[in-house]
Amino acid sequence: MTNMIDLSVNIAGVRLNSPVTTASGTFGSGREYAQFVDLSRLGAITVKGVSHEPWPGNPPPRIAETHGGMLNAVGLQNPGAEKFIKEDMPFLRQSGTRVIVNLCGRTLDDYVAVAQDFDGVDGVDFFELNISCPNIKAGGMAMGTDADMAEKVTRAVKNVAKIPVIVKLSPNVTDITSIAKGAEAGGADALCLINTLLGMRIDIHKKMPVLGNKIGGLSGPAIKPIAVRMVWQVAKAVALPIIGTGGAATWEDAIEFIMAGASAVSVGTANFSNPRCTMEILDGIENFMRENGIKNLTEIRGICNET
Repeated sequence: MTNMIDLSVNIAGVRLNSPVTTASGTFGSGREYAQFVDLSRLGAITVKGVSHEPWPGNPPPRIAETHGGMLNAVGLQNPGAEKFIKEDMPFLRQSGTRVIVNLCGRTLDDYVAVAQDFDGVDGVDFFELNISCPNIKAGGMAMGTDADMAEKVTRAVKNVAKIPVIVKLSPNVTDITSIAKGAEAGGADALCLINTLLGMRIDIHKKMPVLGNKIGGLSGPAIKPIAVRMVWQVAKAVALPIIGTGGAATWEDAIEFIMAGASAVSVGTANFSNPRCTMEILDGIENFMRENGIKNLTEIRGICNET
């Protein structure tokens, strides 16, 4: 019976081994989790944000726990595309799964430049445009909260990209469907949603913010109902495949995202507390499919949008 279950999914014409991917910034470049996870079972590894030039990130403290999640204000620290390609791509090429490179920038030209850095680099299956990070002062979320800018940056990268482009959307907007439509108009091949929500903690004894950046991105189980709602809304508004993310920690969470309309589910913060959670989620999805006579997830994808 197990052999009859097909866990593979299709995103923008690319076959993924399974519907479970990893969220940018929570899984390194895969090497960090290789002793805990069979990387080949993942649908894709999404690497931490890569910029054209090295970025130093934000001042510490950068992480703070919250009830049901965590705040982070790392600020997309990374060594730049040249070093990433040299040091991380060789491992990723032999990981046995798809590779999604998350691209970040402060200006439209930055996004174009980093996309061009990967021209001819073997082993990259998708770009993910990070236009939704709340922890940098320019670029990032500033572009992802305006439909016209989302369209412009998507089109600019699509003009130079030779692989499918996924656009990662911010929840820190009034109407996420308008941003999704902007990305779609710009030529996006798929969407990923949601990124973190703006949040803050205050140390009442020091009478000052806990994070060095003062505000940060809230992630973890606390935001999952918001993420599921936004996936449900966007799935009805655009014709693009969606990678649902935001608080997924169990197989039940993953099924919720799929029933809301997601083709795949990206696991993020849960990797920190349970390095094997992606494997457990995959096992749970497979058991659920077997117990319910589901041969392919297309049978239940978006089922809540049909009622």
